[in-house]
Amino acid sequence: MSVTVKYFASLRERHGSERRLATPSAGTTVADIWTRASEGEAMPANVLMAVNQEYVGPDHPVMDGDEVAFFPPVTGG
Repeated sequence: MSVTVKYFASLRERHGSERRLATPSAGTTVADIWTRASEGEAMPANVLMAVNQEYVGPDHPVMDGDEVAFFPPVTGG
């Protein structure tokens, strides 16, 4: 099993549409997944994160088989 990482909008352009990572170890967080999937790149400010289609914070734990998604900040008018 593994974690699926998805990027949306401008983050997709930068990182690609989807990546699979090795099985996370105990205590792995969404922020850890970003670091591993982006090869150490710092997470931009105000990025929205979701695990299994529910918004979460960067300290949310990630389990084997989860889908982790990253979205740039959304603006509208």
